[in-house]
Amino acid sequence: MMRARVRALLDEVASGAATVDEALVRLDAEPIETLAHTTIDHHRALRSGFPEVVYGSGKSVDQVVEICGHIVARSGCVLVTRATAEQATAIGAAFGNAAHNAVARTVRVGAPVAGESGDGRRVVIVTAGTSDLPVAEEAAETLFAMGIQTERLTDVGVAGIHRLLTHTELLQKARAVIVVAGMDGALPSVVGGLVRVPVIAVPTSVGYGASFGGLAALLTMLNSCAAGVVVCNIDNGFGSAMAAARAVSA
Repeated sequence: MMRARVRALLDEVASGAATVDEALVRLDAEPIETLAHTTIDHHRALRSGFPEVVYGSGKSVDQVVEICGHIVARSGCVLVTRATAEQATAIGAAFGNAAHNAVARTVRVGAPVAGESGDGRRVVIVTAGTSDLPVAEEAAETLFAMGIQTERLTDVGVAGIHRLLTHTELLQKARAVIVVAGMDGALPSVVGGLVRVPVIAVPTSVGYGASFGGLAALLTMLNSCAAGVVVCNIDNGFGSAMAAARAVSA
């Protein structure tokens, strides 16, 4: 249940438009909903500010569409991550306002939670290379769905560090920075030395054999000498976005 809906319900009780018992009935129906294959947490938005997100991988097309329908009915919007092409097509057919980002592998139904933010909660998403874009786009789509403004710096890795340094002013105006990098994973340390805001590093599985599917980048980021760099799991653009959202909304 969205916080705005709870506030509206409380206003109804305060004005006498709804009784306490009527409000309790409506609240009782909200916390969880059990389907044959899923238990939906409808109070996620009330607690954390955003409805439960659907992880598409491993779910059937029918399961994803059904789950989305129940979340949209309560919250008016839903975000699906790691969506397959088949899931995206089915969601688009079921909901008239679905937006599919094929690079990010996300599908969004409904408008952003609070509209695209103009209140200065800007998160800059930096990618070391073009091959890191799927993870960066997942982060960007998640932040957009939460109504948080983003800007992107793409393909500015340490092999040509001058590409990043020309954007120092933009980085320093950010409220948080997400840095997505594979290969040697060195970029977050560089960014961490340029800004005073939280830097959220995301290692990707991009790289040659000795990168070990992103493990080399992960270890580099965990051992960063730049203060204020925190690290998400390999390829976890969604997780980095949620962390950044909490940082800029605090």
